[in-house]
Amino acid sequence: MLRSHPLEVTSFGELTLRLGLAALIGLLLGLDREVRGHDAGIRTHALVALSSAMIMVSSLLLYTEMRTEGGDGPDPLRAVQGLAQSIGFIAAGLIFVRGGAVRNMTTAANIWIAASVGIACGCGQYGVVLVGGGLALVLVTGLRLFERFLPSERISDKPD
Repeated sequence: MLRSHPLEVTSFGELTLRLGLAALIGLLLGLDREVRGHDAGIRTHALVALSSAMIMVSSLLLYTEMRTEGGDGPDPLRAVQGLAQSIGFIAAGLIFVRGGAVRNMTTAANIWIAASVGIACGCGQYGVVLVGGGLALVLVTGLRLFERFLPSERISDKPD
């Protein structure tokens, strides 16, 4: 059950699982950003993950409908390529430099993870979703406990 065939999106339950799981994990990933007051919070992350899953599911459904007996048809991997490019553009737009310090790197990386979760959910790769999403949640929230023991001044904060 940790993996379903990517092209088996014929049941309403499978479709709901793929899209719902993407939205739920995206929401959880955005919770840390929301609590810390970043603009890209729970809604943004949930929507990025959900839209990525929807694009993948739609791409896979179109592939099954349009492929021919000889195996020719649209390439669903192009949807992954398009998503990677568009999410990269969005993530890059979040990052800015102020006074020599780079800001929003973690938020941009979090958006990438939300999109990746959506892509994996859309493809029915539940093992990838659970392991990758779980690790991302630990990295984003759990590592905050260890940051207390790290030096508070970063290299980018020091004057030259």
